[in-house]
Amino acid sequence: MPPGFSGCGPEECPTQKLNWKTDSPVWVEQWPLSAEKLKALQELVDEQLAKGHIVETTSPWNSPVFVIKKANKGKWRLLHDLRQINNVIEDMGSLQPGMPSPAMLPQNWNLAIFDIKDCFFQIPLHPHNVPRFVFSVPTLNREAPRKRYHWKFLPQGMKNSPSICQWYLSSLLSPVSTAAGEAIILHYTDDVLVCAPNDALLSHALDLTIDSLVAAGFELQEEKIQRMPPWKYLGLKTGKRTIVQQKLVVKNNIKTLADVQQLCGSLNWVRPWLGLTTEDLDPFFNLLEGGEELSSPRTLTQEARAVLEKVQDCMATRQANRCKSDLPFQFIILGKLPHLHGMIFHWERVEKSKKDKDSRDPLLTIEWVFLSHHQVQKNDQATGTGSRIDSESQDPDQGVGRM
Repeated sequence: MPPGFSGCGPEECPTQKLNWKTDSPVWVEQWPLSAEKLKALQELVDEQLAKGHIVETTSPWNSPVFVIKKANKGKWRLLHDLRQINNVIEDMGSLQPGMPSPAMLPQNWNLAIFDIKDCFFQIPLHPHNVPRFVFSVPTLNREAPRKRYHWKFLPQGMKNSPSICQWYLSSLLSPVSTAAGEAIILHYTDDVLVCAPNDALLSHALDLTIDSLVAAGFELQEEKIQRMPPWKYLGLKTGKRTIVQQKLVVKNNIKTLADVQQLCGSLNWVRPWLGLTTEDLDPFFNLLEGGEELSSPRTLTQEARAVLEKVQDCMATRQANRCKSDLPFQFIILGKLPHLHGMIFHWERVEKSKKDKDSRDPLLTIEWVFLSHHQVQKNDQATGTGSRIDSESQDPDQGVGRM
């Protein structure tokens, strides 16, 4: 451990206690499973027992489990249906409403990126909560009493697990950020990014980060640390100066509302980097209207197909920029009501000679900001198109709402 840090095992570190709407036990009966699935379930349970993630229990709570085959791997995955348990847990809300933006990483600073293996299974449940996350393993033909187990660590499917994960990792990495000085440390669920102005500081900050996580019981795969550009992080490819999307498949064989919703989610994710306005996407967003069943039919209109073609073109030709630490952030409001949108950018003074007609663009787009598709129109006087705000504070998140 580095000096000044105190390590703790995964069951010794403090964790969040859930608030419950009731203390009355919730029991949802286990449904029948085929012999093949029972065998797979027992093998997965034995594996979790060996790892110390579950223990036998006599708790009066119960929720069903099932298993599914992993795609193209021939292995099984254990799933715990916690919907009824989630209904009696008070919502913690999102502690990190959006993903950290790599655009805020200064240009030419180097990065190191890694992920935490089985992150939830390293974060302990509060002792008061463990007896409520219970499941039963039935036996073939009821030939023996079924055994029952509860989780000791954050279960997949519990609605507050992501929030507790973010809080827990932050409690470990905040002291590291302070000790690492100028280095930047970002984390989102199990993805961790370290950024620094030089290799020496990057190596120091990375060592502090890894040591802190390993001391808390997390398992890392150091051989898979990304150290060279382009770095892949949260679906983006980040270079020394620019940011582009990783490959995004835009499906045009839309048949149901579920297909539309899935693609809308992907489009909303790439918008801040591509500058796709709400007005641009309106013909596609309009497909959300109609029957509310996920299986209700949908067909791409000619206008919606044109939108998807524009998206493909933008992904091939547009990029965002990492910020420059020596330039102020600026913000400009564009468009007309109800489709206002904004752009965070730098304006770089470029010395341009008469002979140099192909000098670089002085406009460095950092990120686009959009109102919701269903933003309520207000009667307030509209902000004039082209209004511009300069910020010497270089903090683009102040007063800027993100989707």
